[in-house]
Amino acid sequence: MHAVFYNFADGEVARHIPWVWGKITPQEAIAVRERGSAAALRQRIGQLADSPGLVRAADLATRAAVSAPTAGRALYAGLRALDVPEEPVARLWHAATLLREHRGDGHNAALLAHGIGGTEAHVLLALSLGMRAEEFGRTHHLPTAQLAGVVDGLRRRGLVDAAGGFTDAGRQTKERIEALTDELAAPAYDVLTPDEIDELIAGLEPIAAAAQEVDD
Repeated sequence: MHAVFYNFADGEVARHIPWVWGKITPQEAIAVRERGSAAALRQRIGQLADSPGLVRAADLATRAAVSAPTAGRALYAGLRALDVPEEPVARLWHAATLLREHRGDGHNAALLAHGIGGTEAHVLLALSLGMRAEEFGRTHHLPTAQLAGVVDGLRRRGLVDAAGGFTDAGRQTKERIEALTDELAAPAYDVLTPDEIDELIAGLEPIAAAAQEVDD
């Protein structure tokens, strides 16, 4: 299990999964997840939820999401086995989730290709956001000695400087990983024509803006 969720703390997923399945079945969890996520998205985007533009974006995104290669992509392949919702908002959310996990599986491959471990990946992400590792939400809970050991390892490889920030080599490594991740994610969209990709982007822009809008 840790091999799939390798960027979680070692043993974290294996420790929590049995507890979760003692509270709810996988089928129930999937249904609740879909209903709750679609309801939250609908609330965030308001009238856009019932617009023709959202329906079209959901259709295009779904075509891409169910056409991507599954080879070596365990999380994406697992989600591909689920039924695609019929309701447009739920379908758009599901398609976006599939595309995210497809990209995420590729990101893991890119990290591994550059010799970056799971916790190291979070440390590099924290630094790219201008945060120290001990301040970052995905790593701050780790034992101090464990996190310090990870940072020391990155320092010995020349990716982190004495002050705990990026070196030029560290920043370049992070950029190469992101570029390879983008390259590995691209085949998901091969099923769409260039005009359809432009249409998808244009359709998603107002939806994304509404979803990200900060409440007063």
